[in-house]
Amino acid sequence: MPDDDHSAEPLAPLYSPDRLHRAREATARAGLDALLISPGADLRYLTGYDALPLERLTCLVLPADGDPFLLVPALEEPAAQASPAGDLGIEITGWNETDDPYALVAARLSARTARVGVDNHMWAEKTIAFRAVLPGAEQELAGGVLNELRMHKTSQEAAALRRAGAAIDRVHSRMDEWLRAGRTEREVGRDIADAMLAEGHVRVDFVIVGSGPNSASPHHELSDRVIRTGDPVVVDIGGTTRDGYCSDSTRVYAVGEPPEDFRRLHEVLLRAQQAQTDAVRPGMTSGQLDAVGRDIITDAGYGPHFIHRTGHGIGLDTHEEPYIVAGNPLPLAPGMAFSVEPGIYLAGRYGARIEDIVLCTEEGGERLNRTPRDLVVLR
Repeated sequence: MPDDDHSAEPLAPLYSPDRLHRAREATARAGLDALLISPGADLRYLTGYDALPLERLTCLVLPADGDPFLLVPALEEPAAQASPAGDLGIEITGWNETDDPYALVAARLSARTARVGVDNHMWAEKTIAFRAVLPGAEQELAGGVLNELRMHKTSQEAAALRRAGAAIDRVHSRMDEWLRAGRTEREVGRDIADAMLAEGHVRVDFVIVGSGPNSASPHHELSDRVIRTGDPVVVDIGGTTRDGYCSDSTRVYAVGEPPEDFRRLHEVLLRAQQAQTDAVRPGMTSGQLDAVGRDIITDAGYGPHFIHRTGHGIGLDTHEEPYIVAGNPLPLAPGMAFSVEPGIYLAGRYGARIEDIVLCTEEGGERLNRTPRDLVVLR
């Protein structure tokens, strides 16, 4: 069942006016006159408002010099006011069906507005509509400002990610309730999804159950394949918690005794993943961390079968900066949270992936997933 302390945790420490202040300062440093932020993780990061992505415009307008305001359809104004955005002290304005919301935004911005940052995931029709009402303003991606802020987690965000990690760990610890021969991947996946909601998530973002040869497809998800005795099974699951922060963890199971060569493969993978999580420290680059595990896998003869990056950042999005990939010169820093998930995939036979979320700290790396990483054989 969900942790009682988690259920009662207030959202206010996560979503505070400080984020808006820091974003405004970063906007000015970037030489932008304003940010235009539509529904999605960036809007939730800045205001706590998990807005519906509708054809009607919802937009946070954050001037570099001036007060921010949140423009929402009038029928969504009660929801916006009830969200953490209502406690930030910013103006929340509803627009009516006969209004032109883009013109309302343009009228509030300075006539000297020359450069605006638009949300990376703003719908194209909205981006083009803003271009029409701000013809003199060059559009750039707001991610150049916000990614840097979101990449460095506060202590409150780290606590939220710990809660998310514990919630997904509770699901993995129950796998023997559902995973057995004779059931389909889809049947097992439905049980896992139900458990994710019961164990502290408010949304299931993905459920991957790859059995037998399907385990060699990293993003297989679910099928009607019947799980057989001796099958290796990759279970990669993640969701969103009440805080808005995401979980993501992968473990490898076997239904009955797996092939001996699969055990050898898993042993190499476990050694690589353990070395990578142990190696995390401030100052090393993302590319260097990728190489720690990739070199071990390559030396064991599986190099061509590690076909993806080592990991991705996580927070309000499952995938965000930083990306742990070969050649990335970005230095790790305290507060960065990311997955460490090397994999080995032998097409047509089987594959394996082990994934933990790791938080970079002043002392090194803190693993946020605590379930055993050994191959779990279910009898």
